[in-house]
Amino acid sequence: MAAGPGARSNFGAIDADEDALLRECFQDHAAYLAAKSHTHWLIVGRKGSGKTAIFKRLITERAFDHFAYGHTFDDYPWEHHDLQAQLGVPEERRYFHSWKYLILVSLTKVLLNQDQSQPWDDDSADALEGLENFVVDSYGSRNPDLTQLFSPDRELKLKGSLRLGIANVDAEKITIRELPAHVQEVNASVQRSAMQALNPDRDYYICFDQLDLGFTVDDERYAQRLVGLLLAARDLNRAARDAGKRMSVIVFLRDDIYEMLQFEDKNKITENNVSRVEWNRPGGTLTLKDLMERRFGEVYTGGGTADWSDIFDENKQMPSRQSKYAHICDRTFLRPRDMIKFCNEVLDAYTDRHEDADGKFDNESVIAAREGYSEYLLRELDDEIAKHAPVYQEYLEVLKTIGNIHFTSAQFEEAWDGRPRLAKEDRREGLESLFEFSVIGYLKSGGGGGGSKYVWRYMDPRARFDAAAETYRVHAGFKEALDLVQRRARKS
Repeated sequence: MAAGPGARSNFGAIDADEDALLRECFQDHAAYLAAKSHTHWLIVGRKGSGKTAIFKRLITERAFDHFAYGHTFDDYPWEHHDLQAQLGVPEERRYFHSWKYLILVSLTKVLLNQDQSQPWDDDSADALEGLENFVVDSYGSRNPDLTQLFSPDRELKLKGSLRLGIANVDAEKITIRELPAHVQEVNASVQRSAMQALNPDRDYYICFDQLDLGFTVDDERYAQRLVGLLLAARDLNRAARDAGKRMSVIVFLRDDIYEMLQFEDKNKITENNVSRVEWNRPGGTLTLKDLMERRFGEVYTGGGTADWSDIFDENKQMPSRQSKYAHICDRTFLRPRDMIKFCNEVLDAYTDRHEDADGKFDNESVIAAREGYSEYLLRELDDEIAKHAPVYQEYLEVLKTIGNIHFTSAQFEEAWDGRPRLAKEDRREGLESLFEFSVIGYLKSGGGGGGSKYVWRYMDPRARFDAAAETYRVHAGFKEALDLVQRRARKS
């Protein structure tokens, strides 16, 4: 190793947008490969699992046959989009055509401004000319600003030089305010031309990320928007496949938000189109150790990989008789950002205690890192659970009152009853919320197979809360932040 652990300030950032090592250290997760190969188009995972890293890789990749456009919604004018909601249709389809229109214009931008193979034959030349006339006449540019796509006073030009062949629309132009009444015919014509113009030897991606911005659990319009996007993506992906074109609309979504959505055919999408961003600890195709060894290699040798054992002293086990890698993994949600953060905390703890930058991370440095990491994990929780369970801070106070990582349902009930602010809250719902966000797991007996184990939501997205469970455990990552001790729970 060219330099020891102390010779670097960090191993990357927990936020993909700020991670200077993301491009050099990106790893081909199965979810990325599924999206890139057009086999799955809905990428779900916990916050911090790596969805945005995959999104950024897809939209920034440069190749003669790879074209992509990415949407994020930090400054998107939702009030304009909301005016496009269709009335008199099922709620889940109110935004179906407006999303479809946005995607089709995005695809038109790619065809007109990125794909140098266009036109690739005579039919695509005619289709491309019609698309160009439409966007230039309607938006004044081959490369329109999509945040202004639904500006209410904008006029769409449907006749004249337009070759899209829009039927059943007598007007030569309509305002965006009038679009919902005609959007189905407009979309059909734009889609027909776009599918014709797509080069079958090229890959095209329209990607949507950061859809959780502004999310609130009780906002019906938010859920309707998301469902509309998913249905529009499925419809256009099917159309591209049927036309023999390699085009995908890729949607990146937090798994807890996806689980919240209810709509017809959701199970079909889940079974056929979902790819989960998950990481394995002990084995499998890709692990958090692989991820960090790539980052160690970039930091210390300028490329390649550096073995975990070159950075961490695994010759001496932790006091819990675990390897340092297992000890750290147990305190994460098996997400890249958690592992990066913990290793950064270990690095800080090591450099505070050692003048020698050429040694390996020792037990003391790992133990010292836990407090700062635990506070980070608690802050991360706030972003996910607060909108689902507004009084979740009170739930955490119940755990603090118990004071033990292990507890029984009777102990939880006693501590719950001691919190006046929870008098009108449902204790079972409190336990279930803590389980849903992996603050706690419950002990499940082995049944006929023998043995017992703790069930964790972050380790099995299909796991459901068992109201009959008697024994629980707080996730080890919260131990320091909640000031808990570790003793075995005893039944009352």
